[in-house]
Amino acid sequence: MPTLDLNSLPGHDIRRLHQIAVALFMAETEPFGVTPVQYAALQAVQNSPGLDQRTLARTIGFDTSTIAGVIDRLEARGLMLRSASAQDRRVRLLTLTEAGQQLLADVTPSMLRAQERILAPLPTQERGEFMRMLAVLIANAVDDAV
Repeated sequence: MPTLDLNSLPGHDIRRLHQIAVALFMAETEPFGVTPVQYAALQAVQNSPGLDQRTLARTIGFDTSTIAGVIDRLEARGLMLRSASAQDRRVRLLTLTEAGQQLLADVTPSMLRAQERILAPLPTQERGEFMRMLAVLIANAVDDAV
């Protein structure tokens, strides 16, 4: 079995970067008690009020069973509401409560600081290219992986 340098493996470095990104997000947003996934769910629903749970899951890259638990927690905190669709009672449509809208407004500056800290080691002129390359990797991910 050959010796492999873990730092030469993109999956290893991506996992490490994910850990760092989550830690920075949590450090910046700690007073708000929101996770990165909860923030993504809140922002996606704010962007598209009345979004259904399946579309939310696809939009933020989560499976439908996981997103149901995220929504349960946000709903329990009074931040999000689920209502049945008039067209299909099985479909749950999502909206933010006033408290959810306020939390999102309050936490966004802290979230943006976390994003800045993530990119801070890169020269400003290289940040756009890094984000472009991430988008290419995500857009071309193997369907079985997501």
